[in-house]
Amino acid sequence: MTALISIDPRTPPEDCADMSQVREGVDALDRALVTLLAERQRYMEAAARIKPSRDVVHDDWRIEDVVAKVLAASEDAGLSPAIAEPVWRKLIAQCIAHEFGVWDRIRS
Repeated sequence: MTALISIDPRTPPEDCADMSQVREGVDALDRALVTLLAERQRYMEAAARIKPSRDVVHDDWRIEDVVAKVLAASEDAGLSPAIAEPVWRKLIAQCIAHEFGVWDRIRS
């Protein structure tokens, strides 16, 4: 089981007085994002193990469902959709490519 994400202490953005505080905050968030993305990758690896056919690795309906959910969550969180949508579409594309590789490796 994966532990809950812990984000290093940082100065809130609205309280940052200099660029070193901004950079420390960004670096702390990047470390947390890497941990979350690694866990997401493990779910894609589980999907590769579970899916019975290579044909179902890429699922257009699911891609659009994920993007719609992310856009709704981004609105609630105050994240610009101009950032959220392209980032998630790229993330999904890379995850699908990884899943194909895992699917092939498991069955070779």
